[in-house]
Amino acid sequence: MPLAVAIGLCANNTVMAAPALEEVLVTATLRTESLQDVPVSVNAVSGEKMAEAGIDKIEDLQAYVPNLSMSETGIGTNIYIRGIGSGINPGFEQSVGMYFDGVSYGRGQLTRAPFLDLARVEVLRGPQNILYGKNSIAGALSLISARPDQENEGMISGLYEPDHGEKIVDFMVSGPITETLGGRIAIRKREMDGYIENLTLNRDEPQRDESTVRVILDWDASEDLTAMLKFELGKFNVTGRQVEIVNDQVSTSFTSPHPFTGLTYSQILVGGFGADASTLNTSQDYKRSSNGDYSNNRTKNLTLNVDYALGESTLTFITGLLQYEFDELCDCDFTGAPVFSLPMDEEYEQYSQEIRWVSAAGGTFEHIGGIYFQTSSLDFYDSLVIDSLILPTVVGNVLGASAGATLANTTAPRNFTSDSDLWSAFWQTTWNASDRLRATLGLRYSYEEKEGTRNLSFADLSGVTKAPNGTPPDGIDFIMAAVFKVERHDLDGKQSGGNLAPSINVQFDINDDVMAYSTLSVGYKSGGFDARSNASPGGAIDGAFEYDEEKATSFEVGAKTSFLDGRGELNVAAFFTKYDDLQVSIFDGKLGFNVGNAGAAETKGIELDGRFAITDRLMMGAALAFLDFEFTDFKNGQCYQGQVPDNGTNCDYTGKTNQYVADYSGNVTFTYTREFGDALELRAGTDFVFTDDYNSSQNLDPSQEQDGYVKVNARLALADIKSGWEVALIGKNLTDEDVISYSNDTPLANSSFGSINHYAFVERPRSVAVQASYRW
Repeated sequence: MPLAVAIGLCANNTVMAAPALEEVLVTATLRTESLQDVPVSVNAVSGEKMAEAGIDKIEDLQAYVPNLSMSETGIGTNIYIRGIGSGINPGFEQSVGMYFDGVSYGRGQLTRAPFLDLARVEVLRGPQNILYGKNSIAGALSLISARPDQENEGMISGLYEPDHGEKIVDFMVSGPITETLGGRIAIRKREMDGYIENLTLNRDEPQRDESTVRVILDWDASEDLTAMLKFELGKFNVTGRQVEIVNDQVSTSFTSPHPFTGLTYSQILVGGFGADASTLNTSQDYKRSSNGDYSNNRTKNLTLNVDYALGESTLTFITGLLQYEFDELCDCDFTGAPVFSLPMDEEYEQYSQEIRWVSAAGGTFEHIGGIYFQTSSLDFYDSLVIDSLILPTVVGNVLGASAGATLANTTAPRNFTSDSDLWSAFWQTTWNASDRLRATLGLRYSYEEKEGTRNLSFADLSGVTKAPNGTPPDGIDFIMAAVFKVERHDLDGKQSGGNLAPSINVQFDINDDVMAYSTLSVGYKSGGFDARSNASPGGAIDGAFEYDEEKATSFEVGAKTSFLDGRGELNVAAFFTKYDDLQVSIFDGKLGFNVGNAGAAETKGIELDGRFAITDRLMMGAALAFLDFEFTDFKNGQCYQGQVPDNGTNCDYTGKTNQYVADYSGNVTFTYTREFGDALELRAGTDFVFTDDYNSSQNLDPSQEQDGYVKVNARLALADIKSGWEVALIGKNLTDEDVISYSNDTPLANSSFGSINHYAFVERPRSVAVQASYRW
């Protein structure tokens, strides 16, 4: 049992005659079961715990789920489980599937969306291809909304954190509308000034403005028919980013008597090109230099879930309509100099329909079967914008003044589309061979058709296309190819194909307190089209467009145990997963990345979690994960700056680990609850979150190793149970650890100026907030 659940569940416990643990129910296997009976490595975090700890999104959740990593990057979002993730290409679907009330949220951008009024989040580690779809090759996150019941209830809560200007207001009202119809409305508003000082623009960043509204209607139409309708609108806008330059070294490209001799990249930008003096700030100190960036996001979803009882079995229909759009501006040179910028926007629409049959539980055979259909449409746009004289001047010095003049005021607009239709059918049967022995066989067949297009051209700042001209040295096509490895292209393609994913699981109750299990499964992640390659395959510059599916073969053994008459629980899982035809992004040596099936990898480790009722008032929880990751075949990895390539422009990663892989990570939590007088209750909790060293850069640069740390989070609350009020003090990262969640090479710093330079996304430092709530 993961400690986060323990915290959430024990927060309202009254004093018991003897220490004991409450049963935790989950739906990881699409049936409501005790967590101790589920034969998979699952962490479940209650909605109450998330509200108390200020867990607003997946990035905050990772502290309480070892081997889960999520980070924002300059042009995308990473989410990894057990060292495996999808990378940041918009053409990728996530290797970690996210499901919200049974509807797939497979796009990376949606992992940034804030949480609102959840019953719980379940994190399933390892391939989940049978019940959660073929793309959940690394794991799955299942988000479950809180739903109305037959009691009237309401809640209003406010949080204020002064140092970073954070303000959160939550409102919820729920209860019966008629004898058969219940409703629940939840609203969240969050604002924050930020914790990074932008020295160039003299403001704090990232400034956040988030609003979410959700309405749920539950209808008990008859004894056999129930329906849930959910509608949600969301907005999450960010101005600025938590990015700063953290490493800047002297250029090796210029020798005396060149005026840039002995200067760093920032010194060249300031002294040679008149960039703002703030650009000279190049150490990790929660200060950045930037000309400004933003991300504006809108989400909309409609979910209809209908359950119909067929005797003791249940027929379920889940219909999902999902839509989002965003527009972003990335100051992607990550400095206060106007080197270049990258505007982006994306629109996505998805319709899905699942029909599922779940047989009655308790018989010799138990079955789950269904069919699934999903259609989706993606439109993505971005453009390299060169609207200052820095790059034209550099090109002019090398290729001549006319070449520099040609490059000035140039954009490289790129449009990408991807349309997909997916059909799948799945079946899982459990054979209860005896009171202690169970075996489960699962199969999922999936067939998918995809169409994709990508075109890239060159234009001026007003959007007028520049005519093709590849004549050296001042033809625009020649300059863009020679300097940036960008070429004009217009591509389209189609893919179709199917696969069969099997899984077999065996469970054995050694005794009433120990359940052991083993699972062997094969899973797939679909292929697709590269949205961000700067060139076409087979052209003068070898780019990429299509990539094939990825395959995972996984073996897991584990045990779930309880002891001291239910006073404690300890669970363990050991796993080994082999990935073939790994989908990877391969750096082109300049600005772009090409997606291909260039790798194979193995990941293995051990995961433990448990909880223990020390007394009737004091609860302890703990989770610990050990992870070992190795690329067994990846010869075209991105070289770090200064590294000698093994083949042309790339380096051999075979035998190396992966980004975000720590040898161990985990947490330990203590929660204390005590009643005073007639109704007052004191609640105190402390979380210790720790990790070993890991590399924050995708090119595994040794200089970007994040040191291990121990974060301390704490909450002290006083509540009146009868009146419904609570006041709490919440501290996060009380040890004030400096944590880098993602880093990479600063674009063009090395390839154009010979300086080793890195930018990094920095997590929030220490914060202390006051929280007040009232329930009725």
